[in-house]
Amino acid sequence: MKTIKVLLTAAILMATVSFANAQSDKTERTIGIKTEKIKASGTCSMDKRRIETAAYSVDGIKFAEWNEYTQILTLKYSVFKKDAGDKAQKKIASVGNDTEKYKAEDTVYNGLPDCCHYRTRKS
Repeated sequence: MKTIKVLLTAAILMATVSFANAQSDKTERTIGIKTEKIKASGTCSMDKRRIETAAYSVDGIKFAEWNEYTQILTLKYSVFKKDAGDKAQKKIASVGNDTEKYKAEDTVYNGLPDCCHYRTRKS
């Protein structure tokens, strides 16, 4: 009888720990999270850092990753922050990188390091 109680207690303990662990894994949470892919212009790893930092500074952004080769920024944000994607694009443009909705001001863009200049120059 004592062995059955010990086994039952161990089984309940393992089930409780597994359930609690599954609840604490926030990296896999998708309920209430919207994913959006936007075009953001840039050329180098400095642009990547600038774009991602600007996006993360917006309230509600949970994930921001820019791909240098595809020029695509993947954003994940709370569905309760419906304008987070738009605010992220404005913020990215304000630091010098164009997005599909907003163009960076020329003075800010021209202040970027030479390796970060992606616009074609007119001769």
